[in-house]
Amino acid sequence: MNRYLLLLLSIGVFIVTTAFLAERQEENLRALYSKPVSEWPKPFIDPGVDWEEFEALDKRDNSYFRIIAQPKVHLGKILFFDPMLSGSNQISCSSCHDPQMSWADKRSVALGNDHLEGNRNTLSLLNVASRETFFWDGRASSLEDQAKEPIVAHHEMAMNPEELGEKLGAIKGYQDMFKEAYGDEEVTYDRILESLAEFQKTITSRQSRFDDFLNGDYDAMTDQEIKGMHLFRNKARCMNCHNGKFLTDEDFHNIGLTYYKRKYEDLGRYNITKNPEDVGKFRTPSLRNVMHNSPWMHNGLFNNITGIINMYNSGMHMIDPDSAEKAADPLYPVTDPLMQPLNLTKEEIQALVAFMDAITATQYHMRRPELPR
Repeated sequence: MNRYLLLLLSIGVFIVTTAFLAERQEENLRALYSKPVSEWPKPFIDPGVDWEEFEALDKRDNSYFRIIAQPKVHLGKILFFDPMLSGSNQISCSSCHDPQMSWADKRSVALGNDHLEGNRNTLSLLNVASRETFFWDGRASSLEDQAKEPIVAHHEMAMNPEELGEKLGAIKGYQDMFKEAYGDEEVTYDRILESLAEFQKTITSRQSRFDDFLNGDYDAMTDQEIKGMHLFRNKARCMNCHNGKFLTDEDFHNIGLTYYKRKYEDLGRYNITKNPEDVGKFRTPSLRNVMHNSPWMHNGLFNNITGIINMYNSGMHMIDPDSAEKAADPLYPVTDPLMQPLNLTKEEIQALVAFMDAITATQYHMRRPELPR
């Protein structure tokens, strides 16, 4: 009986001690990060990786309303929401980039003309002006180039660009808007692309509690979220790819989801560059508003953030070839060496999920404009 009581007492002391140490750790982390970002401890970054420190988003000020009212930007906004840009007059840019859905579509893959599906998930347009390349494989280098492909693609908007100017130019409302924006009533494909790009530059995310914390409001994040941020910067290795103001390195990586010679095979950036080293590489998406942007990954197959972190926790090295296989097949994909087993505990994974909530802001729901006819 005495041994039993002693065992219970020992267990009780262990639980209390563990809870006390956990509380002290959280207090220490809060103290560690409750100071300017320049004074934070450096994150764990692999050798040779270029990275940038966290930076808060700019606050939206009154200049936004002045910019959105500029003739060329206003024209781009109207065009963005107008299904007349499609061959069927049924699909607009906003069909896949819906402001009510964080400027994406909440589908695994995009749905377009004739109810045809694409093979990739729709990327959000939030903060799109900050991107260096566009699409999951980086095949466009400007917002104007980015706008071309969905307009002409049969499985998206299926519109003949040579006919689009004449089609819109027959509408009196567009004649007036193009004259205000460009000085005359001529409606051209290049002007349509330019004005669409000017509007898309205004699509930005609001500041999150994470931004408030970066700006000195050290009560904006909970202890668990701060712990998640600390893990994000260190043990979880996330900051090797997700860093800077927009939580992306603007680079391309093979994270092990190529599905080589399987149902969902996608060779990614290789399809553009034809460089075997690019097989299976896809752009690092921004984590800004990440919890609004499910489902995730280039194929949209994953809709549970905890499950995704568990995948990263495993190391993601599921189909790495040996040297003989690689020599026999130069296109056999190799997972980026940045992917490593993390040995995260259940509590640490929960903290990372909490941090994902902290970097997700409330959404701005843009009212759909009245279209000219």
